[in-house]
Amino acid sequence: MSTATTFDAPLTPRASDPGRDHRPGLVQLTRVELRKMYDTRAGFWLLLSGLLLALTTAVITILTGEDSSHTLADVFNNGSQAMSVLLPVVGILLVTSEWSQRTALLTFTMVPQRGRVLAAKVAASIVLAVAATAVVLLAAVLVTAINPSSTDAWHLELALVGQTLVFSIISMLIGVALGAAILLSAPAIVASFVLPIAWTAVTHLIGALDGLGNWTDQGETLGDMTSHTLSAHQWAQVGTTVLLWLVLPLAIGAWRFLRGEIR
Repeated sequence: MSTATTFDAPLTPRASDPGRDHRPGLVQLTRVELRKMYDTRAGFWLLLSGLLLALTTAVITILTGEDSSHTLADVFNNGSQAMSVLLPVVGILLVTSEWSQRTALLTFTMVPQRGRVLAAKVAASIVLAVAATAVVLLAAVLVTAINPSSTDAWHLELALVGQTLVFSIISMLIGVALGAAILLSAPAIVASFVLPIAWTAVTHLIGALDGLGNWTDQGETLGDMTSHTLSAHQWAQVGTTVLLWLVLPLAIGAWRFLRGEIR
């Protein structure tokens, strides 16, 4: 009696799916975060409102006031300041939407490295701030042509354009930092408007804190970035303000974002 011996054929490895284990790069994640900014009703209308607010401010600037204020520099200054009102709110919603809309679980399942998600949000915010500054500059050029000043209508220092760009990026990132620190849309938006006003009131009403306000008040230190070229002393004041309103909340927010419990 003989028995047949069978041997299982060696298993051949399946061709791996090229996209199955692919980790999305930072550029791809940044594109996704950029899409989130305008792909929702809130984001779309915020961006549109910011653009209309900047355009309206530019038109009012060029049609009213003295002839000496009808310059590209003044129009660009006022338009940039108007745009910066809503840019932080966009940054806040970019971060808090993951938690308030309960999409954080899906996001962190697809990209477990939370730090890369936060880095993509920061990168997307910077890209949007650059784009917003470019749009405001283009709008300022078009609006200035309506009623230009008789002297120096088109004079605009390149250093001032760079400062305005930095101002827009700082404004945007302050919103991202507050959103990450609080992780709730409504409280973060309220805080972005109330805290700077309250800080200004406290530092100006209490005489002993007046010097502190000169170094940490957003209205005093950051507001000048779009109006004239800053001195070294003024840049130092900008640095201390950024440390308080951007670096500190972003550090707190990064810790919460990386370690926060998903509900």
